[in-house]
Amino acid sequence: MNVAIQKLQSNLFNNIEVEVLRTDEIHLIVSGNKWFKLKYYIQDCIKKGKETLATFGGTYSNHIVATAYACKSAGLKSIGIIRGEATKFSSHTLKDAESYGMELHFVSREMFKEKEKIYNQFNKDVYWVNEGGLGALGSKGASEILLTANTSIYTHIICACGTGTMCSGLISGALPNQKVIGISILKGNNDLENVVNSLVSKNNHASYSLLHNYHFGGYAKHPLELIQWMNELHKKENLPTDIVYTSKLFYAVKDLCNTNYFTSQDKVLVIHSGGLQGNLSLPKNTLRF
Repeated sequence: MNVAIQKLQSNLFNNIEVEVLRTDEIHLIVSGNKWFKLKYYIQDCIKKGKETLATFGGTYSNHIVATAYACKSAGLKSIGIIRGEATKFSSHTLKDAESYGMELHFVSREMFKEKEKIYNQFNKDVYWVNEGGLGALGSKGASEILLTANTSIYTHIICACGTGTMCSGLISGALPNQKVIGISILKGNNDLENVVNSLVSKNNHASYSLLHNYHFGGYAKHPLELIQWMNELHKKENLPTDIVYTSKLFYAVKDLCNTNYFTSQDKVLVIHSGGLQGNLSLPKNTLRF
């Protein structure tokens, strides 16, 4: 699989050499890092003779809709455990997941944390995948993102972090002389370091750091400043982003470039992780793309 690389050419990034790995263009539904994180789970599910794969997510979860489509394509049934009680309103994400055959079960936010209790409500033939594909197989798949292009030429690789699964995979897949930077999009994601450390390959891997100052108020929070940034970025670079992950990622890249985090000798690769359907929750014409 070959993935396109886009060079950013506007004045937003202080003349630092920044390029984007456009994994968002891999697939319309299973876009970006989702294909990589799900790959080995689906293979393992089939290998173990399971017919149904179940996973967890929120109302606007990219992971939920990607899992629904990927399972349908693989001939598997799918179940989504959705955080929050069901309401008359249903997001575009959940409607799409249902259209791909996913059976949705809504649980309270308190119950959502009680994974063992949820497991016990289903028969033992269900294959379970953690929220966001968190786990060794998800990290293993994410490590292969860097095999889709010539990524050895970059000094820094930077990505958005939710569960930390993709970030840990990139750290394991990067070269020892490269540095991976993870941008947390969750407020108070204090366990992120522990999760990433637990999943990183114990063999040679890249150095890394996790930054927590670019969440814009928390998961899926999108103040006017962020919306304006998304529109400016698209106008100047023709680069679409989403309100949950990639808009905050590219804002962080811009800020780091303009506060001398990088030098003129550095070459930065940004991983565009896809998942734009969360933007459908915005009022019409909020975004220019």
